[in-house]
Amino acid sequence: MVGATGLPGQEGATGSTVSIGLPGSEGAPGPAGLIGLTGLSGATGATGSTGFTGLPGNEGAAGAAGAIGLSGAMGATGATGSEGSSGATGAIGLTGAAGATGSTGFAGLTGAMGATGAAGATGLPGLAGVEGQAGARGEAGATGVAGAAGAKGEKGVMGSAGPAGPKGEAGVAGSAGPKGETGAAGPSGSVGPAGATGPVGPAGPEGAAGSPAYAEFYALMPPDNAATVGAGIPVQFPQNGPGSGVIARRAGSSSIEATEFVLPSVGTYSADFSVSVDEPGQLAIALDSGGGMVELPYAVYGRATGTSQIVGDALVTTTAPGSSVEVRNPAGNTPALTITPVAGGTHPVAASIAIQQLG
Repeated sequence: MVGATGLPGQEGATGSTVSIGLPGSEGAPGPAGLIGLTGLSGATGATGSTGFTGLPGNEGAAGAAGAIGLSGAMGATGATGSEGSSGATGAIGLTGAAGATGSTGFAGLTGAMGATGAAGATGLPGLAGVEGQAGARGEAGATGVAGAAGAKGEKGVMGSAGPAGPKGEAGVAGSAGPKGETGAAGPSGSVGPAGATGPVGPAGPEGAAGSPAYAEFYALMPPDNAATVGAGIPVQFPQNGPGSGVIARRAGSSSIEATEFVLPSVGTYSADFSVSVDEPGQLAIALDSGGGMVELPYAVYGRATGTSQIVGDALVTTTAPGSSVEVRNPAGNTPALTITPVAGGTHPVAASIAIQQLG
């Protein structure tokens, strides 16, 4: 049986607080005791004073990392940021390739030849040549006749011998005998070597200017060159421009006088021409030095398209005086050329040839 619950004992005095010692190592568990009877509940004891806070325990080991959470929803678009500062200027690009060279412009007409300078003064005479060697000496002439002896003086009286006198002066020489005949001339000596060439004399004064030789002949369209110019046919220049009167037209029919021009002396001449035509074509300078007109292969000029002028500028050298030149459509060419009338405006347009002697 369970006994009656005894009276509560008196509350014991509060013991002095002692320092809490370090926890001892855990003892081995004792054997389990028998279960006792449950005693009566004792009266609740007075609340004891709060004990000192225990020392913090050692930090526990880190827990395992949690699983990665799901991605959050995309946030709203943020406000546009302010404009950034300008970037640095880029490097200069490579230089582009050079453009193609433009076509060469037409050569200008040759300027008039300057006046011939005056002739220089005659140079000083050269030094005299070295004197030639003397010729061999001629044979001696024959001896002249001896002069007559003078008269003998009278014998003087012998005096007593005196002391020897001083030596007397030399007597006067007798007169010379007559001159003997001239001996024969000796042979001529050999010619001496030529003397050294004398220095060149100073240049003489400039001579008077020679007469220039030049002329220009032209045509106006209209009315000149109304007919087309076929292959091998010359262009007509029937009107006279400025000239010195030396270069003139070839005398003959009206067509010859309008197309052929005489180069009076042998030499080199500059021949320049310009003619406007409607068709693509060629024009050439031809020369007649006595055997008929011959087209000069280096003086053929032309154009492939358009209606611009055909312009030529060539040097022509003659081999005979009285040679002549003309400008023609080269033989074998097609089509016939139309000399353009009233090109580019309302006035008749000119075609011309200018000739000048250069030397």
